[in-house]
Amino acid sequence: MSEVTIFHLEMHSADALNPKNDSKGLVIEPAITKQYEYNRFLYEFVGKAWEWTDKLNWTDKQWQEYSEADNLHLYVAYYQGSPAGYFELQQQADGNVEIMYFGLGTRFIGKGMGGYLLTQAIKQAWALPDTQRVWVHTCSLDHPSALKNYQARGFTLFKTELEK
Repeated sequence: MSEVTIFHLEMHSADALNPKNDSKGLVIEPAITKQYEYNRFLYEFVGKAWEWTDKLNWTDKQWQEYSEADNLHLYVAYYQGSPAGYFELQQQADGNVEIMYFGLGTRFIGKGMGGYLLTQAIKQAWALPDTQRVWVHTCSLDHPSALKNYQARGFTLFKTELEK
């Protein structure tokens, strides 16, 4: 197995956001009714292309505990009525909000939608009560533009790790 570089990024103020406001037709909706099956579907729908494997072997109970927790917020991006991508925000201790998962389905990549989707994720993270810091991590297995998109929206790198 080859080395994987993990990039940890953060934002300490909503004012640091450099928004991309052209939706390219995306409509973002919060998933008010929590359904772990939908989180699992979106994880596989977006993550398959990027080798997201950490949750593939989870049981229904593990998915339900994670997805239906009060501190997890799911937002789904739709394009012309079809799911196009999603993001999950997890409220953590000390005012931290992590963008747990973020991405577009493969059919929607390269259409200029990623910057808008990330802008909405950041805005929703800052809108949660008591948010002091928004953070995310990505890795070298992700889309080649992922790190650039995070940095273009205003995130700064605070840690880099190598995993073997």
